[in-house]
Amino acid sequence: MLAVGAGAAALALASLTMIAPPAPPPPATPGERATASLFARAQSLDVPQDVADSTVVRDAFSATAGYKSLSAGGTNHDWAKLVLLYAEFPLSESNVTVFTRWMRQENGTDDWWNRNNPLNNGWGSGGGSGLGSYANLDLAAQNAAKALHGNPGYAAIVAGFESSARTDVIESAIWASPWATSHYANGAHWSSRPVPVVASPAGTWG
Repeated sequence: MLAVGAGAAALALASLTMIAPPAPPPPATPGERATASLFARAQSLDVPQDVADSTVVRDAFSATAGYKSLSAGGTNHDWAKLVLLYAEFPLSESNVTVFTRWMRQENGTDDWWNRNNPLNNGWGSGGGSGLGSYANLDLAAQNAAKALHGNPGYAAIVAGFESSARTDVIESAIWASPWATSHYANGAHWSSRPVPVVASPAGTWG
């Protein structure tokens, strides 16, 4: 019995040595490691069925027009905004409204770019009484902004634009200023009708 038992044990040992150990798993790729990490850290959330739906309200956002975008627009309204931008005035509705009305009183609407001088500004245009011209409308906008800040007689106009005052307040300041010798007949020669959007010809913006 002992000899048989020893033989059986030897046979079992030989059988064990003939079975190859399992191969180690191949190394994980970066993608596989990332996926495994995500699953290992996965979280769950149980929400009761009686929870009411809610609406998320997000803050509104807006964009401010820039010098290049206004020049690319090429309209009378764009030029008004460009002057306001150069003068560091707010691009508010009241300011743009007044400025486009002012341009209409000076040069009309259909030819607002006349001599590249929409406000008939004499500052830097080389012409007396605002009859000069500029090389382009961008340069005209810069000089219009300089004129408003450079003459003490326009202080009330500047204050009105800086505070985005009511249109009638800013317009009254324009009429009372030395910008036009006629003073626009104290407003009698001034229209409050909406100013249509009109583009200037190609090449006027420089």
